[in-house]
Amino acid sequence: MIETKFNINTNEYLPLRDVVFNTLRDAILTGKLLPGERLMENQLADKLGVSRTPVREALRMLELENLVELVPRKGAQVLDMSEKDIVDILEVRSALEGLATSLACKKMKREDLQKLKAMEADFEQAVSERNVERFVEIDEEFHDAIFESTENVKLIQMFRNLRIQLYRYRMAHAKQDSVMTTIVAHHRSIIRAIENRDSEEGSTVAHSHIKFQTERILRMMHEKRLKTTQNCASRMNR
Repeated sequence: MIETKFNINTNEYLPLRDVVFNTLRDAILTGKLLPGERLMENQLADKLGVSRTPVREALRMLELENLVELVPRKGAQVLDMSEKDIVDILEVRSALEGLATSLACKKMKREDLQKLKAMEADFEQAVSERNVERFVEIDEEFHDAIFESTENVKLIQMFRNLRIQLYRYRMAHAKQDSVMTTIVAHHRSIIRAIENRDSEEGSTVAHSHIKFQTERILRMMHEKRLKTTQNCASRMNR
């Protein structure tokens, strides 16, 4: 139930609406609120100790980020993406990643490349500790650095919008066996391409990286759906 899942992230410098938005957004992205889960304004207001107005405003903001769906006469629920939604988003992200990595091979400054290399130790530590949240956080920083190096504002904006929509799925995806070590290997190949200023290789590796991610997320969704079907059948046969 909502009451036990999360607490409000207080920040005296932000409007209450933004505090509620950040709290709910974090709960959705980290899986504390699951796809399809109902978000009742009155329950959230009571849980967070606020009025319903900032909750209502926060839910509208989350709808704009495609994290929440506002259903007429039913209220809000955490948006549950279909497999097609995932494929569509990752097809676009693959194109963006390929372009960004290709540009990074041409534009990335030496000091920024050194920062990418320095992240390898952080990745290895997160893998050894099985710290998925920390791993995904570093992964975000890694891809941010690549996109920032392109100096293309529109490209960066498009990437950030897609990243938000997929974060919770990538978190679950990273928990699967061997995924983190495979991602680290991909990152090493990307770094090598940038270091060699090989735009074609950089683009190819980036596309392969997203293809791997797509396949594993879809497999995870398929296995979850199959397990749900089996559980339902088991209950019906009792």
